[in-house]
Amino acid sequence: MTKKLVYFLCTGNSCRSQIADGFLNELGGDQYEVKSAGLEAHGLNPRAVQVMKEAGVDISGNSSDVINPELLNRADYVITLCGHADEHCPVITNKDVVKWHWGFDDPAKATGTEEEIMTQFRQVRDSIKSRIETFVKEGK
Repeated sequence: MTKKLVYFLCTGNSCRSQIADGFLNELGGDQYEVKSAGLEAHGLNPRAVQVMKEAGVDISGNSSDVINPELLNRADYVITLCGHADEHCPVITNKDVVKWHWGFDDPAKATGTEEEIMTQFRQVRDSIKSRIETFVKEGK
């Protein structure tokens, strides 16, 4: 069985798309080829790596990449995780691509104490995990 390609997109490919990438690889890697990218590459956010490690998923080897038009048009699913990426996603020429927008707050913009910031990262991580679990179970 050929794996379906899921392409997660965000603005900087540093937090939300990396978290989604990590969870889908962990929970559905047998069914899906998983890629993530951003409109820009901001580098992998260390706090995202930390909260994923807490959840038992290692994304420390991931890279922060810019959207690849070939992958974009080969994908079975293109899923944007922030409004900016949804609004500025490059044109997808493959009409068979299923494009969804799953909006999540950007934990990288959290303010306050380190613990308050990490709480925001954990909340976003858990929300993304829940959404990925539904996707793997129901295909939507």
